[in-house]
Amino acid sequence: MAGRIEARLEELGITLPEAPVPQANYVPYRRSGNQVFIAGQVSATTETAARGKVGVDLSIEEGYAAARLCGLNILAQLHAAVGDDIDRAKAIKLGGFVNAPADFTGPPAIINGTSDLMVEVFGEEAGKHARFAVAVASLPGGAAVEVDAIFEIE
Repeated sequence: MAGRIEARLEELGITLPEAPVPQANYVPYRRSGNQVFIAGQVSATTETAARGKVGVDLSIEEGYAAARLCGLNILAQLHAAVGDDIDRAKAIKLGGFVNAPADFTGPPAIINGTSDLMVEVFGEEAGKHARFAVAVASLPGGAAVEVDAIFEIE
């Protein structure tokens, strides 16, 4: 990776993980025209994982960190999809799922872990996006958070 985004990641002290390999019958991303659709990325890498229910097993702060981990995986997949064109990427939409009890009302605060990362990396203009954030009963492998994304390559 070279360019503006690589420099920004270095400035932030961020090293992207290896792009996760799907564990089921799907592709990790699909490019269609100038858009890249990134499949749901869970809160785990080969080095660390956040598992359990936010609000029970994990605090709000730990849930936020789990969502940030999803964001790092999203960026790794985006780089795998577009290479150095990542400098031309603009976040369009995120979909956030938080593994939490039925009465948990804080998914937006958790998914801010991914949203804030996108703004930190891409800047206000290219990093802001539409999104949803919901609580769900469970996620694959007991993950605490899963987030998918759509990017436009300008």
